[in-house]
Amino acid sequence: MMKLVFASDSLKGTLSSREAATLLTEAARMTFGEDRCECVSIPIADGGEGTVDAVIEAGGGSRVEVPVLDPLHRPINACYGKIDDHTAIIEMAAASGITLLGAHELNPMLTDTYGTGQLIADALNRGFRDIIIGIGGSATNDGGMGCMRALGVRFYDSSGTELQGCGAHLARVAHIDASGIDERLLQSRITVMCDVDNPLCGPHGATHTYARQKGATDAMIDALETGMQHYQHHLLLHSHTPTLAPGAGAAGGLGAALQVFAHATMRSGIEMLLDLCKFDAKIAQAHAVVTGEGRVDHQSAHGKVLWGIARLCREHNVPLYALVGSKTGDCREIIDSGVTKIYAITDYFPLDYAITHARDAYLSTARRMFQEIISKVKPRK
Repeated sequence: MMKLVFASDSLKGTLSSREAATLLTEAARMTFGEDRCECVSIPIADGGEGTVDAVIEAGGGSRVEVPVLDPLHRPINACYGKIDDHTAIIEMAAASGITLLGAHELNPMLTDTYGTGQLIADALNRGFRDIIIGIGGSATNDGGMGCMRALGVRFYDSSGTELQGCGAHLARVAHIDASGIDERLLQSRITVMCDVDNPLCGPHGATHTYARQKGATDAMIDALETGMQHYQHHLLLHSHTPTLAPGAGAAGGLGAALQVFAHATMRSGIEMLLDLCKFDAKIAQAHAVVTGEGRVDHQSAHGKVLWGIARLCREHNVPLYALVGSKTGDCREIIDSGVTKIYAITDYFPLDYAITHARDAYLSTARRMFQEIISKVKPRK
């Protein structure tokens, strides 16, 4: 009996993590035989949209639905996850995510993270004191001011007017008052799932790296960067620290706010998800693991899904294969990290076809991969 573990991220815009696992299972059974392979599926996300569902599906738990405000302060319902009586997992994308807005609504000068703060407040109200926050997929560049406002922090301009805390207000911050912060936040363990190490400001900071995909124009980027530099100055004055930890620029600066006001610990999103899903135990005695994502490039070896899974597979001496949408640039580093072989759909199909016929192209490439695996992978002792 061949034991195969499938742990693929989504191929954004074409296939979800769950759909990829279903197609891998179909291809494996077509190749090895219906009764000759055991297929174990582990949904994968790294802190962005789908993280709560992935953790609950893989490790158990339940969903908690909460009325919150979206990035433009419209009422919506958002969910977070209850892992156990003490632990909650929140994905900021559920309340402050880019997928909540239409393309014409994207504007990081106007959006904020207030709804994410409402999710955290609700978790505190329900008695959770170990709170995990995934901060991928944001529509915001507000430095986390909106989130902190929902938890009692106040931001004022030079005239003493309280600021809402959107991106346009970064440059107006003159005073930060955290005296009203929810004390329960400081009595809790806050862990941030984050797969980037961007600083808050500068050429690799929150604004220059991510604001354009959130709807920023060149003029907005200049204004947001100037504002973020100003905001960072006040954050450092408030925290009495000379610098912020890596990842401060994640989610438009929410990482910085959680570090400063909630004393949060930053952890690799994929590493934490694999821990929560008990990935080590699930690959025990596996003959092979298959992972994947939309595109493999040089960044894949630095804290991304493939890197995290490769590290554990190498520790357990389990062959790891990657089925991805495409690969660009030099992939030697990700191969060296522990990936046995990469199969890119665009190596076998034109890009247009791979997108418009995603299921067929993925299934065909998976069958090609398993035909090679069946001749190479030996049963484990």
